[in-house]
Amino acid sequence: MAVLPEPVQNLALAFERLPGIGPKTAARLTFYLLRAPDEVSRQLAEALLALKSQTALCENCFNITRAGQSLCEICANPERDESLICVVEEPLDALAIERTAAFKGRYHVLHGVLSPIEGIGPEDLKIRPLLERVQRGGVREIILATNPSLEGDATALYLRQQLLPLGVRVTRLARGLPVGGDLEYADQNTLLRALAGRQEMD
Repeated sequence: MAVLPEPVQNLALAFERLPGIGPKTAARLTFYLLRAPDEVSRQLAEALLALKSQTALCENCFNITRAGQSLCEICANPERDESLICVVEEPLDALAIERTAAFKGRYHVLHGVLSPIEGIGPEDLKIRPLLERVQRGGVREIILATNPSLEGDATALYLRQQLLPLGVRVTRLARGLPVGGDLEYADQNTLLRALAGRQEMD
């Protein structure tokens, strides 16, 4: 059996490490790039390098922003309601809610969920900065928009326990979202209904 050259094997293995890409898809992508004009590979390589070197986290909400900018576009926008904060697990979840064009507040990205099995506790997430934002005052409502999964629900319950003593209203997205699903894959209408039908947490 012929063995592929090492550069080809290395790229296919690199693609396989990406979520949702198996060996066959990795091989197809690798051979596409092998046949494509040099400019395609060059643009991909430059984009990958820029992804790391030209991005950073917003100092306020921990969403993705350009390197050198302390605030993301949403936090820097004076027209956004800073008294309304939507807490999400990942930047992709904030992007999904933004696509509905219904939410006019700001975000707070946790960068994960509580998962004792994987050793992820409150100190591993951006929970303390959220509590500090609320303690500074001016926040009237926190919308907990974690995914409707076991870990997402546990994270929402923990946040509720931490936030209620601070005198802020705590709501959760309505159950228009499928249990076990991810926000990034929900369609706009489902997200819109879930956002509009958010409820107090019991």
